[in-house]
Amino acid sequence: MRRRPLIILVSLLIILAGLYLIFWNGNKKPDAEGPHQQPIAQGANTGTFNESFDRLLTAYYSVKDALFASDTVKANKAAADLIIAADSLKIDEINGDTTGTLKGLASDYAGTLSGSGKGLVGEKTIDAKRKEFEMMTEAMWNLSRSVKYAGRKIYYQYCPMAFDNKGAYWMSNERAIQNPYFGDKMPDCGSLEDSLDYSKH
Repeated sequence: MRRRPLIILVSLLIILAGLYLIFWNGNKKPDAEGPHQQPIAQGANTGTFNESFDRLLTAYYSVKDALFASDTVKANKAAADLIIAADSLKIDEINGDTTGTLKGLASDYAGTLSGSGKGLVGEKTIDAKRKEFEMMTEAMWNLSRSVKYAGRKIYYQYCPMAFDNKGAYWMSNERAIQNPYFGDKMPDCGSLEDSLDYSKH
């Protein structure tokens, strides 16, 4: 009869030990697999960076729209906004860049954009502004791909007849063609060549 309380006590200890192990492992697993243990994906940038990039992209689209409308005054205003946005791009908020290479590239592209914006404002004719826009587009496209911008989808479009059939690209926030190199002379001349949508990655 004396052994019965001992058996009950041993059984309780075994049960308690089992519960402890279950509880301890249950708590340990999320800690080991939590988000802070996972490597940060390149391009998973902060909200601060994305907001500053949105301002830059919006200014770029405003330049494109003004050139499509052949409006030099609006093009100058949009380019001035782009200069401010490029100069204030929150490059330090780019994540997943352990070597600093990506931030260096982004800084170079932002500098090119700022310079192209100043060049566009300084040009007198719509044709000269459109030529500056071509260089602006190249920097903007490369910057968008480098930082893997995860906001709005970007369409990359091409006009084969621009600049005496040399051809030129531009970026758009819509699939429909609105050619900034010819405006109302040939508004829908061009084709969709590529797109970026890192929001699904």
